[in-house]
Formats: sequence, structure tokens, C-alpha cells
Amino acid sequence: MRFLRVAAYAPQGVTALALGTVAAVFGRRPGLPNFDVVVCTAKPGWVSTDLGMPVRIDRGVDALATAELVLVLPGTQFRDTDPVVCRALNDAYGRGAILAANCTGVFVLAATGLLDGREVTTHWQFADELAATHPGVRVRPDALYLDHGRVVTGAGAAAGLDLYLHLVRREHGGIVANEIARGLVTPPHRSGDQAQYITAPIARSGDDARIEAVTAWAQQNLHVISTVDDLAARALMSRRTFARRFAAATGTTPKAWLLTRRLDYAADLLESTDLSVEEIAHRVGYRTAAVFREQFATRRGTAPRDYRRTFSRS
Repeated sequence: MRFLRVAAYAPQGVTALALGTVAAVFGRRPGLPNFDVVVCTAKPGWVSTDLGMPVRIDRGVDALATAELVLVLPGTQFRDTDPVVCRALNDAYGRGAILAANCTGVFVLAATGLLDGREVTTHWQFADELAATHPGVRVRPDALYLDHGRVVTGAGAAAGLDLYLHLVRREHGGIVANEIARGLVTPPHRSGDQAQYITAPIARSGDDARIEAVTAWAQQNLHVISTVDDLAARALMSRRTFARRFAAATGTTPKAWLLTRRLDYAADLLESTDLSVEEIAHRVGYRTAAVFREQFATRRGTAPRDYRRTFSRS
């Protein structure tokens, strides 16, 4: 679904960062999709924020009735969800809307029953409480976001940016998502299985500087990289040491990072060029087009040829 109508549900105590993230990602930009965004709440009027500064929201949850994408924003008042809100969210899902929540907003979505039996994520500080409050939900506290098609959950408030860019990339293509990310001066794509936080910042030691240099080189040389061993050799490290330092610096494994980079670049080429699938497979580092097709379809949910048909701008 190439959504354009977006409704963001804001609870009392809504996180100001979450409101800003909605505006940042879905604000109108020349040459990009014109998202029609509305912010709503359970009882229209003044809504408190985590800054202590209230905002006025004049739309109720009836705004969800026409939304193609519903965002459930995090806030401090998340433990007692209004039944009216639950019904509106269930109705939206029944109509075919995509529902996405992150941080404490996942509690609101869980209260609808739509998360029962699904693997979800939330801010790591609330993971145990979510599991105890909603035992039918399988909580994975280490993921950045988890995508189940029309139900998507994400980690802390700042991870909303990754979640929303992922949804834009999924439904509108990499070129659109990359352009939005470029305007925000943020990485265009972080994999959902990346860790929520890392224990050491990048480039604070000699080893970390080498990791940063290797990732920069790798993104320009995917066609010559066969395995993680090639990256380790470039960093002048053993495979084991490289894997440990890479995970500490980036929050993900070298293999997962390399796969994400290959598929992101492939998606960009499918959208922006007329290169054959075989040539694209070679350019992003696959020895055979068959393996590329299989991995692309597994991760993107569609075959390369169908992806190009949907998102091509060439």
C-alpha cells in the first residue's frame, strides 16, 4: 500500500520528540509524495507533553477512519488505554490500514489485542513491563523495529525515525526514503535487527577508526567483497576480533551489515537504472543472480523485477 493519508494518535503526555519526528519525515517536500498528515487524540483539546508544555489537538480518533497509515505515538499516559481508542485502532486495521507504534505507544497497540501472538519490540526499559502486562505478546527487547506487514513496532522514541523511514522505504521505495533522510542529515536505513544501543561510540579508539574506514570503503566496493573475511583482512584484524569490534562499534554483525548494504544498493539501482538483474547482482557483490533474487525476495517481500515495476523512476 503506497500510503499518503497518515494519522498520528497522541496520548496524554505525548513525547514531543515523537510529534517532531512525524513532522520531519512526513512533512511536504517538492518532488516527493505529498503526505496528508493529521494528529488526533482521545479527547480533542489540550494534550500534555513530556516537556510540560501542552499542545492543542482538535481531532478525535474519528481521524483514523480514513487513514492508510496509523502511527501510535509514545507518551507518559500509556497504561490505561481508552476503549474508544482501542476500537478505533481495530477498525482501522480491519479496513486495511498499516498500524505502527514505538516505545510506550506499543502498550496502546497491545491493548487492542492486535499484537497477541506476534513478536514485537519496545524501548528496552519497558520490555519486561510489556511482557508482564500483555503475556500474549512475544517481546524482543533487542530489536530496533519489527515488521509484520500491517503491524509494525519499534524501540524508543528516537527509533521512531528509523521506523518511519523504513515504512517509507518499504512502500515508496529507497529513492524517496533516501531523499527524506538526506534532508534530515540522518542515515537512510538502519536494519530492524540492529541493536537498540551500542556500548561504545564509533571512532573513539584506533580499532573503531579502522572499522569506520572499512565500512566507508566497503560501501564503494561491494562488487569485490565476497565474505566477511574480506572486511576483516581490510581492517588488518582476525575474523573473530573484527566481528567483536564491529558489533561494539555498530550494534550489528558484519554479515548483517553487509547484507543490508548490498540489498539497499540493489534497490537503488532497480529504481534508478535499466541495468539487468544479473548486472545489478554483480555490482552489489553476488556471484549469481539466483542467490541475489532469493535474498532480495526474502528481505524485501518481492522479487527484484516486481520491485522495479513498482518503484522504477528511470
